[in-house]
Amino acid sequence: MELASSDKAVMALIGLAAAIFVIYRIYIWLQNSPRSFIKDKLPLNTVILPHPSIDLLEEAGYEVIGGKLKIPLAFTVDGSSMYSRLFIDYVASKEEDSFYLVILSRPRKTLEFTGSSLRDTLLPYLLIYPECSGVLYVNTVTSAIHEIRLGKDDGEST
Repeated sequence: MELASSDKAVMALIGLAAAIFVIYRIYIWLQNSPRSFIKDKLPLNTVILPHPSIDLLEEAGYEVIGGKLKIPLAFTVDGSSMYSRLFIDYVASKEEDSFYLVILSRPRKTLEFTGSSLRDTLLPYLLIYPECSGVLYVNTVTSAIHEIRLGKDDGEST
C-alpha cells in the first residue's frame, strides 16, 4: 500500500513535532540540573581570592565554586531609605545537588554558638537563599568548619 503525498507530509509534520518536543524536554531537563539552578538563583563570583580557608574546605571535601559576594539591602522606614549589605565569603559545594554559603570568622565579630546568636547572625543568609543547603562557618583561628543548617522547631524540643 502506497502512501499519498499528503499522508507523507502529515507524517513528516508529526515526526518533526515529536522531535522538537523531545529536544525541548532535554533542554528543560538540562536547565534544571543543580549547577544551573545555583547559577540562576545565586550570583556566583568567579573570582576566588586565595585564602588558607580554601585549603581547609577542600581537605574537608568541599569544592569552592564562588568567591566573595556582596548582597545589597534596602529598607524603607517611615518613607526614609536606609541601606546595608551582607557579605558571603565563598560559595562551596560538597555534592552535585548541594551548595553552602561560606562565612569566615572575624576577630571583631565572633559567632556564639547559641540559638539566638545563630538566628541573629545567619538567618538573613538562609532566608535570602533558602535553596542553599546551609552555612559553613569557618573559624580561621582554630581551622574548624561548622556546618549549620536551618530547621524548624516542632515545639517538642527541650
